Amino acid sequence: MSFNIAIDGPAGAGKSTIAKRVSKELGFIYVDTGAMYRAIAVYMLENGVDIHDDASVKAACGQIRITLGYEDGEQQVYLNERNVTGLLRTEEVSRTASVTSANPAVRETLLDLQREMAAKENVLMDGRDIGTQVLPNAQLKIYLTASVQTRAKRRYLEEQEKGSGCTYEEIRRDIEERDARDMSRKIAPLKKAEDAILLDSSEMTIDEVVEEIKKHYREVCQ
Repeated sequence: MSFNIAIDGPAGAGKSTIAKRVSKELGFIYVDTGAMYRAIAVYMLENGVDIHDDASVKAACGQIRITLGYEDGEQQVYLNERNVTGLLRTEEVSRTASVTSANPAVRETLLDLQREMAAKENVLMDGRDIGTQVLPNAQLKIYLTASVQTRAKRRYLEEQEKGSGCTYEEIRRDIEERDARDMSRKIAPLKKAEDAILLDSSEMTIDEVVEEIKKHYREVCQ
């Protein structure tokens, strides 16, 4: 039987960074569901799809195939056989994905694939609704969060390294808006699963968060 770990939380909480580390150290397959949604957002942007028109989004989903692979030990995301990993972390793609991820057609496109992966392998998935919707029976669920200020600072530093012109205030407002949108959407809103362990990383290092999750994993396995 496969073992599944679900890590949920708001934008900028460090889910992907933590999930990659934990999955590597435990020997699990890491499934970045957010990256899969972002790949769909890339398609919508590149093809001028009206993301607020359900019919247009549904039609576009019929033209999309998302797959995962590895190159030099790093997970890559392919959109219709094209590696789009380098396009996934822009603010424009992030904003678009926040809207399209709530669309039923988009969710249906990815849900079966994600569950199929989890049924076959020991996987660690991170996202917004893994523990509540995608893998409700996951043996370990983590809700990873941090203060808005901490998350905005982290994202600001990332954007600075990329040479982006985004200001801290712009990023903070964007995170607040995304939190409100993700938590209030009708389909699979962002929320902590009842049986999830809450981890606030505001005052924790990456190493400390990783070790805390590994500790909970060992406890479940005992």
